[in-house]
Amino acid sequence: MSSHSIHSPSSADTSPRYPLYLAAQVRDIDARAIALERGGDGFALMQRAAMAAYRELRAHWPEARRLSVLCGSGNNAGDGYVLAALAAGDGLEVQLVALRDPAALKGEAARGVEMARGAGLAVQPWAEDAALTGEVVVDALLGTGLGGEVREPYATAIDTINASDRPVLALDIPSGLAADSGAVLGVAVRATLTVTFIADKFGLHTGQAADHVGALVLRPLGVDSGGHADIVPVAELLDASLIATALPPRARASHKGDFGHVLVVGGAPGLGGAALLASQAAARLGAGKVSLATAPEHVGASLIRTPEVMARGVRGVGDAASMIEAADVVVIGPGLGRDAWGQGLMQAALDSGKPLVIDADGLNLLVECWPELRRDDWLLTPHPGEAARLLGMSGGEVQADRLAASRALQARRGGTHVLKGAGSLVAGPRGIGVCPYGNPGMASGGMGDALSGILGALVAQGLALESAARVGTLLHARAADEAASVDGERGLLAGDLACYARILANGRPRRDDEDLLTR
Repeated sequence: MSSHSIHSPSSADTSPRYPLYLAAQVRDIDARAIALERGGDGFALMQRAAMAAYRELRAHWPEARRLSVLCGSGNNAGDGYVLAALAAGDGLEVQLVALRDPAALKGEAARGVEMARGAGLAVQPWAEDAALTGEVVVDALLGTGLGGEVREPYATAIDTINASDRPVLALDIPSGLAADSGAVLGVAVRATLTVTFIADKFGLHTGQAADHVGALVLRPLGVDSGGHADIVPVAELLDASLIATALPPRARASHKGDFGHVLVVGGAPGLGGAALLASQAAARLGAGKVSLATAPEHVGASLIRTPEVMARGVRGVGDAASMIEAADVVVIGPGLGRDAWGQGLMQAALDSGKPLVIDADGLNLLVECWPELRRDDWLLTPHPGEAARLLGMSGGEVQADRLAASRALQARRGGTHVLKGAGSLVAGPRGIGVCPYGNPGMASGGMGDALSGILGALVAQGLALESAARVGTLLHARAADEAASVDGERGLLAGDLACYARILANGRPRRDDEDLLTR
């Protein structure tokens, strides 16, 4: 998750700025581009793809003199054969390994084989005991058309690549990774660098993709993927520039009443930490006022941790009624519990008519007590397990197709949803946004509580729910990246994020932004 994605959109005015497509959509765009080539020659496009990938290989590993190129079938294999020919023509030693008999290939892929043989290369049939001799391995095995689990001999070949401990260049997509979901189909290549062609694929940015894609480079090959009005991107990769756009400098004459009042409801007896994390994050992200309705025994801890938060001990709905009435947005769920105390406060929040940010036990209560409730004025932030309960499926099913799960949540429950995890998805009326930031240090308790507080603060400051979700998810993940860059990923705590997020929200990152999107 600490690698980079480099994007070269075909037009600075393309909207969305970084569109993501399904594999079938890219194949359609590819076919249309080929139809425009002189004589409908798809081989010219294949040559451009191979050349683009070869240039990236040389840029990343300029000292490499030996390559192992593993080719399967279809156009992905064709790209590999052409790249092998280019490398041989450049004086490199190329081990060319075929998982499928080259004589069985057709069309452009067959022409790629001819080009490789014309460059003097011999094709070595795959064998289970094959030794990879290259300093860099090129994966041209399966491409984006894989529809089921990887079968033999490809599975063994992928295991061999992963066990080689050599840098790997994947052409278009790491073999075994589902282009539409980011799920691993049994086994997948762990690439060091992936060069994807024509248009960016959704599955390269979420789910298990983070462990397999490595650095990602998009090369459009002169094709304008945005030039087809009937091919609508399935999602967009969220851009850090959204933060500055949504949070411009404040007017000099501003006062706290201009920036909203967040109420955090949570922290049942014995569960105080989550609500404290959420309320502190809301305060650090610029809400004018932050209140905390929590069990009485947690008030002292809140006063010590963040005295700026107006904490009040509540024993039930009656104690919280005036606090809910005074708030502009209610964040409910962190440490809420699922007993009568939590249920009563949840009912009061739902009845208030205020915009809601719901996380943790708030989501569990929706499943148990309000299974059919749908509304447009809330923002739900489930992790895969919570999403599974909301949808009545398993967590594995959610992770196998995060896009479908995210769409189903939004359709069934309305409003806006953040499906957390590697490549968090934000689903709202405008569609799906994918967060390209974050790191494994975020796999620790309380991270979702900090996110809910950040989101509440942004809603309080006037952002619409969907915009708040997109900007807040970016801030949360980028803050984690900033914190990890200073002290490392291990031991990163949710409480570390608020100060870094504040810096980013004010347009002053610790490090200069590169023209890179950290995955």
